[in-house]
Amino acid sequence: MVRKEVLGLAQCIHGGRVPEVMEQSGKMIDFSTNTNPIGPPDIRETLLGACENIDRYPDDRYVRFREAAASFVGVHSENIVPGNGSVEIIRLFAEVIVEHGDKVIIPYPTFCEYEFQCRLFGAKPLFVEYSAINDQISDEMLEESKILFICNPNNPTGDLLPRSRLEELAARCIQNETSLFVDETFIELSDPKQSVGNIAAKEDFVFVLRSLTKCFAIPGIRIGYGVGSAQLIELLNKSRLSWNLSCFAEAVGIYLFQKSDYLETSRELIKSERKWLINQLSEINGVHPLRSDANFILLDINGTGLSSSELTERMLYHGFLIRNCSSFRSLGEDYVRVAVRTRKENEGLVAALKRVIDPNARESCEHYPCHFRGQDCTFCFCPFYPCKDERLGKYVETSSGDVAWSCIDCEIIHQADVAQEILDSILAGDELSKVWKIIERRL
Repeated sequence: MVRKEVLGLAQCIHGGRVPEVMEQSGKMIDFSTNTNPIGPPDIRETLLGACENIDRYPDDRYVRFREAAASFVGVHSENIVPGNGSVEIIRLFAEVIVEHGDKVIIPYPTFCEYEFQCRLFGAKPLFVEYSAINDQISDEMLEESKILFICNPNNPTGDLLPRSRLEELAARCIQNETSLFVDETFIELSDPKQSVGNIAAKEDFVFVLRSLTKCFAIPGIRIGYGVGSAQLIELLNKSRLSWNLSCFAEAVGIYLFQKSDYLETSRELIKSERKWLINQLSEINGVHPLRSDANFILLDINGTGLSSSELTERMLYHGFLIRNCSSFRSLGEDYVRVAVRTRKENEGLVAALKRVIDPNARESCEHYPCHFRGQDCTFCFCPFYPCKDERLGKYVETSSGDVAWSCIDCEIIHQADVAQEILDSILAGDELSKVWKIIERRL
């Protein structure tokens, strides 16, 4: 009944889980999503104007949007395919190009949607290290592959390949009739001079993905587009879903394509703040920020003694959502990613990381946070040493009718017989691992 490719899929994990986290942790500053730190331009008037068109279908040709996008990139409208965000364009490209059993080349670590969308249509990924693209991708590999995906700048590493290297890859792909798919969703916040959009407009085997989500900070309004040859774009436009841009997305896109000054200001801010943030992060014990050309920074946290999952969870208690990178191929639990935001927000992030990671920087309890979301208790002996930090617990009624401080919702340790047994074990000099067994028996 269902294709086996669908049954075997694992859903992609992304940043930006603010609504989910807000339900559990309250106010949050999102460093997990790599959008423009300046925030979106004022589009309220544009949105209100678009309300006049909600009683009719959009023009499915999207003539004005495609003309505006083409002018922005420096190509012709026949070279533009609109999309409901960048992910829809990746899905559309895979759907049109990939046949069951095809091989596709995906450097790692990189954006998970390339693999996901290609597997959906039966492709078999061939993985190569992003840092060794030229060395590991032979002509034989290209010849037997349908698509080579390149994210530029790369997510999550922030590496930006110069246009000259992409020109070389494009020439090799064209020669071997392999489609070169270049994801440039972050390039407007990095260095748009390295774009190969004009090459894609002339070559059937080169395609460029662009998006307004990141550069204009509008993830809630899904606007993406692709750049390709007239022949390829005609096929993609025939195959895409009808009316895939709402009247609001179309109007906002047309308006934002005129905001080049906004993007220039954004790049200047990002470059300055990225340099400051990397310098500050480098001073935190165990943290190694990788060089980046993008509006985000990958952090090697192997030296902190914390896993990426632990650090991500602990940062939530300080009001910061960072990206756990364990879902990226090859990174494991040693990396997190943080966005480059405004100075005040960046200062807050650095201060919070220092409190969590560096024992000498902790302002109060050296064990804070003594546990993180998902754990009921880590046996921090709050009945004996209550921290009274309401981020971590609350007062509960004990079996004797008194009140005691409790970690999150754990009440086991406040039961009279349990507390006495624990106290006896501690006074006897037992190891904590043995004392913990007392709690485990009651869980």
